[in-house]
Amino acid sequence: MNHPVNPAVGHPGEHPGGHGQPAGHGPSQNELRLVAWETTRNCNLSCIHCRASATCGPYTGEMDSTAAFRLLDQIAEVGKPIVILTGGEPLLRKDIFDITRHGTNRGLRMVMAPNGTLVTPEIAREMKDSGIQRISISIDGESEDQHDAFRGVPGAYKGAINGINAAREAGIEFQINTTITQLNKDQIPAILDFAENIGAVALHIFLLVPTGRGKYIVDKAISAQEYEDTLNWFYDQKQKTALQLKATCAPHYYRILRQRSREEGRQVTFQTHGLDAVTRGCLGGTGFCFVSHTGIVQPCGFLDLDCGDVTKTSFADIWRHSEIFRKLRNPDNYGGKCGTCQFRKVCGGCRARAYEACGDYLAEEPLCSYIP
Repeated sequence: MNHPVNPAVGHPGEHPGGHGQPAGHGPSQNELRLVAWETTRNCNLSCIHCRASATCGPYTGEMDSTAAFRLLDQIAEVGKPIVILTGGEPLLRKDIFDITRHGTNRGLRMVMAPNGTLVTPEIAREMKDSGIQRISISIDGESEDQHDAFRGVPGAYKGAINGINAAREAGIEFQINTTITQLNKDQIPAILDFAENIGAVALHIFLLVPTGRGKYIVDKAISAQEYEDTLNWFYDQKQKTALQLKATCAPHYYRILRQRSREEGRQVTFQTHGLDAVTRGCLGGTGFCFVSHTGIVQPCGFLDLDCGDVTKTSFADIWRHSEIFRKLRNPDNYGGKCGTCQFRKVCGGCRARAYEACGDYLAEEPLCSYIP
């Protein structure tokens, strides 16, 4: 599941939430901005790209309500990040709104990444009442058949649209997330138009990371040049739409932003480019982390590295002292061309794609055509 993120109010991943951290790597710049928590791995869909290979559970070892509240308490002790309730399908947890209320009461910005099919008008009102400030719903094809094929269940598209309509009626902000592959790369302009017309506040695009079931469609990943072309097109749309646009799992965008701005004779500042100017590409382990359904902390959901277990060690201790996080926070540790690239502090390369390609999360990003 991708997370929702709202940079303007805080970074959903498919993020509904906020934009990340300033470029650079001093201790104060590793402020916790975003936590994606896989509240359950249980899911009513069977998406062909799912990093967790989620399916109908039950799954053993999922944190219970007491452990969930404890996790939120510990997150709040570290900072006031956006907490993305993701899955699987978070609405399959019976206590999901108790969890949401607890986080809201602790001053955390609570957002959610459902697939939309379970969002009825009643559920949408309960989301609103419990403090959910934004949701993200994925649309991965311009037609019903294409979306349903990607999501693995007939009716997924109609369910997503019904969920979007219910959220809008309840007054909940929503964003559209789209994972780009060979199957839909030519449909992204149409999906952007769809997001505008249906009343979304943002469109977040995700570049496929070959983990979980995504490994089985790695041949559907776009090429490095298509990646470059897509992100340049995305940059151009910033001047043409009122939607908040964010490229996720696509760190090269922050290099392209600076290259294009230089060509245009503009400096990249908060005044000219908003939060894109003060964030970086790969946030894993720097301003963002992921907590699995069993409590394992990872740099992100796609980078399956055990950085600590919140059922045994405090979240604060893991965030501050994990050796993996410490290495990720220093871009001088990167290998290959990422290590010599002048954009390494604003891009960083996708650490998960590097790990899947060669087993080294500090290696160079495999889907980058740029030569430093």
